[in-house]
Amino acid sequence: MAKANERNLIVGLDIGTSKISVAVGEITADNKLSIVGVGNQPSRGMDKGGVNDLNLVIQSIQRAINEAELMADCHITSVYLGISGKHISCQNENGMVPINDKEVVQEDVDNVIHTARSVPISAERRMLHVLPQEFSIDCQDGIKSPIGMSGVRMEAKVHIITCANDMAKNIVKCVERCDLKADQLIFSSLASSYAVLTDDEKELGICVIDIGAGTMDISVFTGGALRHTAVIPVAGNQVTSDIAKIFRTPLSHAEDIKVKYACALRQMVSMEENIEVPSVGGRPARSMSRHTLAEVVEPRYQELFELIQEEIRECGLEDQIAAGYVLTGGTAKMEGVVEFAEEVFQMPVRVAQPKDICGLKEYVNDPAYATVVGLLHYGMQASESQVKESKATDGVVSIGTRILAWFKGEF
Repeated sequence: MAKANERNLIVGLDIGTSKISVAVGEITADNKLSIVGVGNQPSRGMDKGGVNDLNLVIQSIQRAINEAELMADCHITSVYLGISGKHISCQNENGMVPINDKEVVQEDVDNVIHTARSVPISAERRMLHVLPQEFSIDCQDGIKSPIGMSGVRMEAKVHIITCANDMAKNIVKCVERCDLKADQLIFSSLASSYAVLTDDEKELGICVIDIGAGTMDISVFTGGALRHTAVIPVAGNQVTSDIAKIFRTPLSHAEDIKVKYACALRQMVSMEENIEVPSVGGRPARSMSRHTLAEVVEPRYQELFELIQEEIRECGLEDQIAAGYVLTGGTAKMEGVVEFAEEVFQMPVRVAQPKDICGLKEYVNDPAYATVVGLLHYGMQASESQVKESKATDGVVSIGTRILAWFKGEF
């Protein structure tokens, strides 16, 4: 059994409210991401992105990891870990530095980002991401890549995502108890965007909404950069709960009914179609109209979409989302969701599944796997930049050795 790092493998772990997904990706010789293993288990001990029973979460993670290891024939030692929950918050900040050498070098870029991120944050929070939006040099704005440009001073705008330290510690603890190392914590919606968005959409203005069981994770991109992130702690479980209460059926059956028969738009369902609804306490099952089910589901979806609209309106980016909305996550798969969302948002909407993958892609060809595949894409980019950095330092060392050798007369 090969170790994950021997085969150039990357592992993503998405700990959701309803399911835990593990995906193992191999970076091929032509720099593509090939899915070689997948593990999927019902999530126990999680609620709205937070851990509420450590041991149950550890057991669920271990089962999902074992499943993925068996399929990929490897031993997993470290993972890129997704994190969500209402404790996630964001802020946009600026930083400014003088340009040392008339021309911008990587060191200047690092310095200006460091200045922008040096904002005071409270002790109980930790920084997850500091993402550059754009740079300006003297009076020129909107620069994407400033290296090599001339100027006197440079300013950077960055998007900072933070999370509650305790929440992060708990989720990392679950992973470490399974003898795994968390390479990095990544905000789930940011990860999803790596799996489902095109560069054109990011440039034009797009909103990604990952609708899971416990939370809706939102990311808004305009001008090619991330401008706003948010988590709304209401999602698919609310729909299940409504079905359980109104049809007086156990939650597990309500979930099955939602997945198999529910429709988010009542006008798409005929009055004649009936479904069988199991009862509680051993009573006989009843026959109910599928149209009645749609009448229960539609108001709840309307509420979810209105919460998203309110969030986008508050951050002031409503007019900048020209490419519309992209929905991912398990709750986005319901029949009628796209049509209803377009009606509410008055914008184009699509439900997206992961792209730019090969190998066993049929196992993850589903909106519910957008986050875990996005974690692999994120990990792939992170490992590429590490390789570049190590090559750059190798280059410096070799020049230094050559100069030393030249002084010693070895050349």
